[in-house]
Amino acid sequence: MKGYVIGLINVQNPDAYKEYTGLGPSSLEPYGGHFIVRAGQHQFLEGDVAANRVVLIEFDSYEKALEWYNSDNYQAAKFKRLAASTGNLIVAQGI
Repeated sequence: MKGYVIGLINVQNPDAYKEYTGLGPSSLEPYGGHFIVRAGQHQFLEGDVAANRVVLIEFDSYEKALEWYNSDNYQAAKFKRLAASTGNLIVAQGI
């Protein structure tokens, strides 16, 4: 079954966040991940979500998604994301 990482991100420092987004694609490659949604137009229809960016990343499996998140490559990138934004990342198993 596929694995997905869902990000609901509130970017406070767009210039610093650009550094993070430059690191994303190369960190995904070894784990077979690819972006399905990466920002763009979105609208929250229900709930109270404080996010101005939505990201959806697909992996071949739930386990690969977790391997990517815990990888040294992503942990270095994550540091830059946390310095420029707040938000939530969710890993979910697909069908």
